[in-house]
Amino acid sequence: MNNAQTWRQIASAITEATGQEFAIADTRSVSGGCINQGYRVGGNDAEYFVKLNQASLVEMFVAEAWGLKEMYATQTITVPQAICWGTAGDSSYIVLQWLNLARGSDESWRSMGRELAEMHQAGIGTSFGWERNNTIGSTPQINTPRENWADFFAEQRIGYQLKLAQRRGGNFPDRDTVVDAVRNQLADRQPEVSIVHGDLWSGNAGIAVDGCPVIFDPATYYGDRETDLAMTELFGGFPSAFYRGYNEVWQLDKGYQQRKSIYNLYHILNHFNLFGGGYGSQAKRIIQQII
Repeated sequence: MNNAQTWRQIASAITEATGQEFAIADTRSVSGGCINQGYRVGGNDAEYFVKLNQASLVEMFVAEAWGLKEMYATQTITVPQAICWGTAGDSSYIVLQWLNLARGSDESWRSMGRELAEMHQAGIGTSFGWERNNTIGSTPQINTPRENWADFFAEQRIGYQLKLAQRRGGNFPDRDTVVDAVRNQLADRQPEVSIVHGDLWSGNAGIAVDGCPVIFDPATYYGDRETDLAMTELFGGFPSAFYRGYNEVWQLDKGYQQRKSIYNLYHILNHFNLFGGGYGSQAKRIIQQII
């Protein structure tokens, strides 16, 4: 199927989902992250953000759509609405609400922190994990529900990434030793079962032109809210106003500074599995601290 046919199918899906006739007048390539192709699509006085990938990866977009819906249901922080998703020819796609982003003031970042804390408070589950697996980047993320947080994070986050890292040729300490050390360090941690964004680095958050905080590109599941906060400190970090706002609504628990390196080990290992390079040595340093 050629590119024009793919776009006609996507336009038809938008028409069906919105109930309003939509024909694509222009497509502009924009950043879709490291994994997907992204496009700003316009026509009929409407604009959408469309992400494309291989047709075989459609479940990644299905899970993203349901994750956005789950966060949207908390009626707290703004997330782009998922319009439609599926396959068109040899491509999978997701169509999202287009949001114009701006630089944002200290006050808007403070609001971001407050609204994220409100999402964590509002989205309370009964077990850690989620009803479906999804992806972190393009890596599978296993969300089989567990009652115990230490077991869930040690096995389904760190253990799973270490298994992938061994296949990639990573020279890390014995997997069982690391998993047991993580489990022991989290053994006394009994967090609220909060909905989390799951991949909350600075590239997946922004301020809309009206000053409204927005988060997007989630790897949603139910876990420890601190996993979101820890990741905001990776890869450039968030403005200090964000953390002030968060703590105004829900203060972080004692011991967070020690736990955040454990939580961020998950993302460092995932970056090693996706991109290799210096992430391996960074992960080794964190593992040595843990064990």
